[in-house]
Amino acid sequence: MFKSAVVFPGQGSQSVGMLADVINEYSVAKDALAEADESLGFAISDLILNGPVDQLNSTNNTQPALVAVEVALWRALNGDVKADVFAGHSLGEYSALVCAGALDYSDALKLVRKRGELMQKAVPNGVGGMAAILGMDDELVEKICADCAQGQVVQAANYNSPGQIVIAGNVEAVERAVVACKEAGARRAMLLPVSGPFHSALMQPAAIEFSQFLSAFDIKKPSAPILQNASNEFVTDTEVLRSNLIKQIDHPVRWTEAITALARNGVENITEVGPGKVLTGLNKRINKALNSQAIHSLDAIAALKG
Repeated sequence: MFKSAVVFPGQGSQSVGMLADVINEYSVAKDALAEADESLGFAISDLILNGPVDQLNSTNNTQPALVAVEVALWRALNGDVKADVFAGHSLGEYSALVCAGALDYSDALKLVRKRGELMQKAVPNGVGGMAAILGMDDELVEKICADCAQGQVVQAANYNSPGQIVIAGNVEAVERAVVACKEAGARRAMLLPVSGPFHSALMQPAAIEFSQFLSAFDIKKPSAPILQNASNEFVTDTEVLRSNLIKQIDHPVRWTEAITALARNGVENITEVGPGKVLTGLNKRINKALNSQAIHSLDAIAALKG
């Protein structure tokens, strides 16, 4: 049984200047960004703090940028947040692994940079897409996706909270599903401005290539279990951690189930560490009884330290 969980957000939570106040105030956070520059061989810190936004939003940059700022923020917290278990939404799982001591920080940056490149490369621009479906039961969205596939791929990619699902696949099939969801009574159904159909079967080529790349990197036993996206199980075994990182690329992120699993296993407090508070909003919709808070600014750190 666990009591406190720390969770890290994924792609979509980035913005130019994210966590700049924390980075400017804490030398350990500034040092973490300098380490990222050295590991990646280019000034990702400048991209994080100054943009331009279109380059920051390119998947191969977004992924290492988020890991860099999330690890920087975790180091600034300096043990003030306790974690009996870690989790991350998609990319956030890499930050979780670093902060739990399972992945070397420099290795994680190189891994997610490659992960982003492979995910971008797997499906040519304009071929795949994603859409958010709000106000509809999971089962109905799944049925509509099955009906609208018509030989193509469209499937649930992110189960974010009850009544909030992201679907992904071939753009024509996604568009058919958006229309069908609107007709079936969805509160909103809209295409998302993303460069690929992430967490769908179309990402399989990326998963295969990433598997080969990941094999050269060491994964250690984490300091606390990781609740992984691909299996929704609490994992400490290094080979299971590795196989789930591969599987995560072309399988859905079941965040609703993850938060439910945390609550079922005794978690009372969830702290989101990263820019923004997207996960905290989702967590409150999934389970109002949980104490969910976001650490995403100097003010939030000050309130935490009391």
